[in-house]
Amino acid sequence: MEKTTEKIPTWSLCYIVNGDASGLTEEEIQTIDRWYKGIGVQVVSPVMDDECGTQPYFSHYPAFGLPTEVVDCDVYYIQPIKQ
Repeated sequence: MEKTTEKIPTWSLCYIVNGDASGLTEEEIQTIDRWYKGIGVQVVSPVMDDECGTQPYFSHYPAFGLPTEVVDCDVYYIQPIKQ
């Protein structure tokens, strides 16, 4: 298993971390799922500061989707086998 730190859009965290897709469009869900399956994501864990909070910020280059507010997350993944 590999680990990387990625800029994950804040709007996607409820779905990625908790499986709660309420408030997301079908297109947003498909965008997340493509990214998730594309690198074989196993775990996404927001990086916490000393007070157990996250530090959202704007990024022109999130892990997926358009420029938006993101939080740094540790992403554990298994690179899928190319067939």
